[in-house]
Amino acid sequence: MPSAKPARLLSLDVFRGLTVVLMLLVNNAGDYTQYYRPLAHAPWHGCTPADLVFPSFVFIMGVALVYGLAAVRAQPEQHMATLWRIGRRVLVLLVLGLLIGLVPYFYFTSFRIPGVLQRIALVYGVCSVLFLKTTWRQQLWISAGLLVGYNVLLQLVPVPGIGPANLEPATNLGAWLDQRLFTLDHMFLKDKGWDPESLLGTLPTIATGLLGVLVGQWLHRPAPERTAKAVWLFVAGAGLVLLGLIWNGWFPINKALWTSSFVLYAGGISVLMLAGLYFLVDVQEWRGAWTRPLIACGSNALLVFFLPEVLERLLTRLKLHHADGSVFYARDWLYHTFFTARIANPYHASLAYAVAYVAVWVGILWVLYRRRIFFTV
Repeated sequence: MPSAKPARLLSLDVFRGLTVVLMLLVNNAGDYTQYYRPLAHAPWHGCTPADLVFPSFVFIMGVALVYGLAAVRAQPEQHMATLWRIGRRVLVLLVLGLLIGLVPYFYFTSFRIPGVLQRIALVYGVCSVLFLKTTWRQQLWISAGLLVGYNVLLQLVPVPGIGPANLEPATNLGAWLDQRLFTLDHMFLKDKGWDPESLLGTLPTIATGLLGVLVGQWLHRPAPERTAKAVWLFVAGAGLVLLGLIWNGWFPINKALWTSSFVLYAGGISVLMLAGLYFLVDVQEWRGAWTRPLIACGSNALLVFFLPEVLERLLTRLKLHHADGSVFYARDWLYHTFFTARIANPYHASLAYAVAYVAVWVGILWVLYRRRIFFTV
């Protein structure tokens, strides 16, 4: 007989909403050359708050799929139908990710093939199958194997045609593989020879997703008491951050490479964030005006990633013609007219643009939430 549907983890919804807000703030600076450092990605090695957005989404996805698939897991006869649904979702996410790279010109000879949604699709598919078909211990060992194996690949395996293993942007093993599979015309930084969402980097990202799966199973179990769950999550999160910092000594924390130390460090921070929110929202039931807007933001996470990306590509390519004959892009006009022309400090202006952008989208998401309109796959 099917198990009862689990209670919704409101803290996870709040965490997702916080991550959406940070994503919008990070991805929509007025001028990325004049933006406050915590909101900009680390140039290479290192980690800023901006670098925590993507792993947070992957971690959240891992926790959420446990709550979505837990009832089916105990019913092997339903696995095949569930796997078909998972495959359909993976395909839709892949298509949406490729569509972002094609907008607005649809040049199939020079569009980006790797991407954020593409990586999320692959990780979601693999983690879902592993959750349905493997045990908690097996998932733990698979995660460890992925992290150690990825470290070995990037630091010990020579790069064909280039030389010894290295962690440089365009000459590491992951970049070499992307160049061979996708060619430079289908990579994000084709002039520099690498892509931040490399195919090889999907392997440790699966470990990030599995970390969410492991945490989700811990929270989903009927025992121990909820306060104890929160305490142990704090302990686990702190331990992961410490391990990540230790591993950083020989395999540097790097979001673009998604290094094994980054998985532990960023994953540990995600666990700590969820532990704090779980204690406040689900244990202490401290809810109300502060949680509702965040839940609204997280309720349409796919929409708020896809549409702003498409809109940004359109605004940065739409040309406007001034009466004096000058030509400029729509986004530049918006930024100059409403921000740099009114705010002298360029860093303040860049941040003000991002904050205004966030405010607009929070308003849109709030309206959709109130009207119970949700876009999912």
